[in-house]
Amino acid sequence: MTDRFPLRDIHFLLEDLLDLEGLIDHARFAAHDLPGVRDILDLARQLAVDVFLPTAPILDASEPQLVDGRVALDPVAKEALDAYMEAGFLAAAFDEEDGGMQLPYLVTTAIGVLFAAANTPLLSYASLTQAAANLLAAHGSPEQKARWMQPMIEGRYFGTMALSETQAGSSLADLTTRAEPQPDGSFRLFGSKMWITGTDHGMGENIVNLVLARLPDAPPGTRGISLFIVPRLLEDADGALTVENDVRVVGLNHKMGFRAAVNTVWALGDEGGAVGWLVGEPHRGLTYMFHMMNEARIAVGMGASTMAWAGYRASLGYARERPQGRPLRDRDPTSAQIPIVGHTDVRRMLLEQKALAEGGLALSLYAASLVDRTRLAREAGDAEEARRLGLLLDVLTPIVKAWCSHYGVRSNDTAIQVLGGYGYTRDYPVERLFRDNRLNPIHEGTNGIQALDLLGRKVLGMGAGPVLLQEIGATLAEAASAGPVARELAGQLQVAVQRVVSVTTSLAGVGQTGDVDLLLANATPYLHLLGHTVVAWLWLRQVLVAEAQLASYPDDAFLKGKLAAARWFSRWELPLTAHWASLLDPVDRTCLDTDPDWL
Repeated sequence: MTDRFPLRDIHFLLEDLLDLEGLIDHARFAAHDLPGVRDILDLARQLAVDVFLPTAPILDASEPQLVDGRVALDPVAKEALDAYMEAGFLAAAFDEEDGGMQLPYLVTTAIGVLFAAANTPLLSYASLTQAAANLLAAHGSPEQKARWMQPMIEGRYFGTMALSETQAGSSLADLTTRAEPQPDGSFRLFGSKMWITGTDHGMGENIVNLVLARLPDAPPGTRGISLFIVPRLLEDADGALTVENDVRVVGLNHKMGFRAAVNTVWALGDEGGAVGWLVGEPHRGLTYMFHMMNEARIAVGMGASTMAWAGYRASLGYARERPQGRPLRDRDPTSAQIPIVGHTDVRRMLLEQKALAEGGLALSLYAASLVDRTRLAREAGDAEEARRLGLLLDVLTPIVKAWCSHYGVRSNDTAIQVLGGYGYTRDYPVERLFRDNRLNPIHEGTNGIQALDLLGRKVLGMGAGPVLLQEIGATLAEAASAGPVARELAGQLQVAVQRVVSVTTSLAGVGQTGDVDLLLANATPYLHLLGHTVVAWLWLRQVLVAEAQLASYPDDAFLKGKLAAARWFSRWELPLTAHWASLLDPVDRTCLDTDPDWL
């Protein structure tokens, strides 16, 4: 029986690739050790399999309903989330003084991998709550932290973020929700919001909505946006949460997948104004919200890779157990059929999934480790190292979100193909995983927006590229004296790096001409070019570890599988960087020069 969620995959990435033991040696994590973390991961896997996994098909088939203005969910959602919170997983990353376990962000992200593999849409309620609490931890006042953040950490309140509006979409500069100051220091909000996940569900005592809106004196554009806490329920004269705030769900978005995560259309202020409180300074709301959005983007990339991993493991189990056909050289129709994993093209599809899914998991967890390393450097007073690591995380965040979600969907599509006709039915989870994962290229800023952010802001605007190339260069130097597979992959990666350098230099030259439209016309191929290069680098790092371990365990199938997947990615995927480079140096004008009337 194939393990759907093997912990060895997680241990290899955390301990062997990302040096978890060295991370938890820091004083900040003094309460933890490696055996303890392994026990926590064991518990997470058990709860994910026993509690979260059975809810996935139930909640997919039983969509949220709007009944008398309130959202109704199947009760299994609350039961599963209650078990998750009672085990302490929602609070795990928060400081001990706030009631958390003060685990590394790397570990809590790995915990998220296990629950997301079982039911990502259900996990999103907890993920949004964690992100909202983190935002208040960074930017809220002491009173706001006590009143709103603490109950979220305790699992009594849930959290959401409300950005989009029907007329604005991703163009937040065009949002119109307004906030009017009141004599008591609060505000009244009026407007509407769209695509808001988790704003009503009845699973906790209250829901803390973090809402973007404009003050009366707000300048136009994104510089005129402020951030407000707008709870679903307000306190009565006795301090009990009995008063409905003027926040109303007026519709549900009926989605192709991700159905367990209720997605709503909102109206604020139809009955006098929704009560809210300003977070931080006026007109700085988008800056604060990016704290939550960047965390959410890493979570989206993690979730996308995790669903790809879950689909891969499901299709691998099917391929090992499903007998069909015979070897091509066996012409005896009466001979026994073989499992379909024995057919070469099925192995090709499994290798494709393995390379994409495990490459994406490595990227997501590496980004999570940078969150910890940046914080530790800052707390140690090493401003230069904190700046360097922060730049590295900045340049990787859009890649984590967009690369993982784009290729995660491709991986899930291939999982369906492995199962053939069965893959297209609800009898197996791969069709649901595909539908659920298809949201992630849109979620938290479309992949096209991530590409614009990567090229225009992170690489050319912030100059973050050299930091990443230095990290890759260090691995290439290490591989020069390593095993044969590492040396082979390093040579191919070096070619891709040279393409990145050449293309980036050329695009910087275009930028100096002031032709911004031409510069960004093909930002998406640049994201694919750099994303494939980064994932190839992380596969090389995995190969360095695997080859070293194979010296002691030469028959270890797990380690040999790492080499096979890395070789597949290097030979089948990395050459695509030549095509993307050809579109960027010189920049292809086809899309830019196409008149909309021609389409």
